[in-house]
Amino acid sequence: MNYKSTRSNDLKSSTFATLHGLANDGGLYIPENLPDVKLSYEELKNLSYQELSEKIIKLFFKEFSDEEIKTAVNSAYNSTTFTDESIVPLHKLNDKVSFGELFHGRTLAFKDLALSLFPYLLLLSKKKQNENKKVLILAATSGDTGKAALEGFKDIEGINIVVFYPKNGVSPMQEEQMRKQKGNNVDIVAINGNFDDAQSAIKVIFSSEEFKHYASEHDIMFSSANSINIGRLFPQVIYYVSTYVNLVNSGTIKEGEEFNIVVPTGNFGNILAGYIAKKLGIPVRKFISASNKNKVLADFFKSGTYDKNRDFYTTNSPSMDILLSSNFERYLYYATGENSVRTKELIDSLLTTGVLSVSPEELEKIQKEFYGEFADSEETVEAIKKVYDEYKYLMDPHTAVAYSVYEKLSDDKLDKNIHTVIMSTAHPFKFPEPVAKALGLELNENPYVTLDKVSEITGVKFPEKLAEVRNSDIRFSNVIEKSEIADYVKKYIEKI
Repeated sequence: MNYKSTRSNDLKSSTFATLHGLANDGGLYIPENLPDVKLSYEELKNLSYQELSEKIIKLFFKEFSDEEIKTAVNSAYNSTTFTDESIVPLHKLNDKVSFGELFHGRTLAFKDLALSLFPYLLLLSKKKQNENKKVLILAATSGDTGKAALEGFKDIEGINIVVFYPKNGVSPMQEEQMRKQKGNNVDIVAINGNFDDAQSAIKVIFSSEEFKHYASEHDIMFSSANSINIGRLFPQVIYYVSTYVNLVNSGTIKEGEEFNIVVPTGNFGNILAGYIAKKLGIPVRKFISASNKNKVLADFFKSGTYDKNRDFYTTNSPSMDILLSSNFERYLYYATGENSVRTKELIDSLLTTGVLSVSPEELEKIQKEFYGEFADSEETVEAIKKVYDEYKYLMDPHTAVAYSVYEKLSDDKLDKNIHTVIMSTAHPFKFPEPVAKALGLELNENPYVTLDKVSEITGVKFPEKLAEVRNSDIRFSNVIEKSEIADYVKKYIEKI
């Protein structure tokens, strides 16, 4: 399978695309053609998560042998890396709604599903490409990617990773997890800015010939741990396939029966993976992109106009505090009929004016499969309270955004006679403030004390991985201006 840029037709191998992350023209790598398969329940029903993973990864990474994929998958998904045997269990709330729980990994967030496997795919790609340079991974995070990437790549020989995050734009627990990260090859830097500032700076570095030359002089090459990298994106397809199998196995839906999916959406990688799963045969009726007050995506799916020229809000669902969603470019490529020229035209408009608009015909086609809505911070807290009061099920604020969006959608936007799965992206204990507020608890300045009270009230066990963080020392305290990111990377290169 060959890969090309969303903006041109320059073909590369899967290992080249995985190793380099971003195409030379600034576009994102996508398969020249998606796999020509139609996955069926009959062929999937008896497969474990690991066996499903092997099946999906083989579709997208043809250069790896069966044995290489099997070893990578079993190293990524096991009882050491995930606390639930099924990896992604399904929690049925009622006859209408289930939650796909994506938070049973090492960092208690959905990013673990891809970032447990991605390091193995990257190392295999490096080997296949005969690349002897050290790899420097640069990542921007709005909360969860950073910790999951750091955990996935810690102490891997020949690879270093630097993560940038907005100083006041993540939850206290997310920041604790990152600042206490172990490993001799990791670095964590807070910036005075937002996620978009960090992500944009990293994209500039990746696209700069001067920067690439500077790194090469120091025997280093760049790669990415964000979902702009295909090695991050395609492992996410697996859990949408497993969710369908679990729905049928549990008797919630019948074989071949359609279901809806609601995804709390920031950088668009998670929901895009679901869309690709549908293209492989998973019977999804409609995707709902759920936004917080930074509702640029929700507005797009309603109007056809993506306008990032707006105020940026810091909310209680920080992983969605994003105005420039990287993976949205891949979606545009598919929404425009796999048209690189049209995609480049739209993205050029977005990058130069801050706005892009699809045609009425394109929007009509989009709305048959996608719709968007948002929930503000108050509605998010109210959703956490409502679901806990009615079902004794505790949601994190991102999942609560998705649930609130589901509740407010009218029947003409989402057929609620069809079962809906809400992708639950993080453990509620990563976000003590909104959870405590929903439960009517007084916040303590020490977030761990607050979580102790939440655990006492709800009976939800304090996660072992957070207990480990609680008892660890802070290792990283760097805070820089957003304009200093490039200089920081240059100085880091000189040290490794």
